[in-house]
Parts: sequence; structure tokens; C-alpha cells
Amino acid sequence: MSVTRDVRRCALQAMYQFDAGSSDSPEIVRESLEQSPGSKQTHQQGFDLAQAAWAARERADRDIAAITPDWPTHRQPMLDRNILRLAHHEMAAGRTPAKVAINEAVELAREFSTEKSPLFINGVLDKIYRLHRDRTEGAETSPAGGDTNGEA
Repeated sequence: MSVTRDVRRCALQAMYQFDAGSSDSPEIVRESLEQSPGSKQTHQQGFDLAQAAWAARERADRDIAAITPDWPTHRQPMLDRNILRLAHHEMAAGRTPAKVAINEAVELAREFSTEKSPLFINGVLDKIYRLHRDRTEGAETSPAGGDTNGEA
């Protein structure tokens, strides 16, 4: 699935609603996307992406918390933490190149969040990307051919 900016906007909208307490009402969230730009297919793809990213939020939050100890997830603006979760999911799923996911996240932050958010989001996601890349390269070059620290 090619993810467009409109799909990401829908996904972010749905994730915001999930985070605000509507995660137990997925049909209401899905219906709310009907007012968003794009086609029904765009809305469905955005909703599906949001559900997948929301399901993976604990892993994203752990990875993000390790990089932002002074700004734990619960202290981050709701939009920022969901932009981070969405981009983290896209990078972890491997369907979107990391640099594309990071750029798209920064653009979403520019469009919807605070003036300082794009820089914060870029910094966090870049560190996550580098850590993942370094772990992957380390696993590829280890003598046993496996991961040297036991993580996937």
C-alpha cells in the first residue's frame, strides 16, 4: 500500500481520537473520517494504518521514552506523540523507507502542531532510525551472523 499524505492525515486524526478515549469506539472514529479530505479508499487506508500504529504504540512509546527521558510520552502534546507513533510504526513495519516516514512526520507536525514540534519530531525519529540502523548493521557484521545484543 502506498501511503499518501491524505492517508497519513486520516491516520493521525483517527489516532488522536483513539488517544482521546475513543479506542473502544472504532466505528465512530471510522465514520468521523468521512469529513476528511480524500476518497473512501483514502479514509479506509488511513483508518487501517491508524489501527496498526495504535496496536503497536507500546513498542513505539518504549523506544521514544528511551530517547526522550525528559519528555515522557504522557507529557508530550497529543498530536506530537501520535505523529511519532505513526512514523515509528511505518519505519518498524518496513513498508515505508525511514527517511520518507521521518519527512512525512515532520510535515504533519508543521501542518498540525506547534512551532517547535517539527524539530522535536525530526530529532526523535532520526535517533530511532540511527539506533535501528546501527543494530541492524551490527547484526549483519557479527561473527555469528546473529544479533549481538539479543534484540530483534
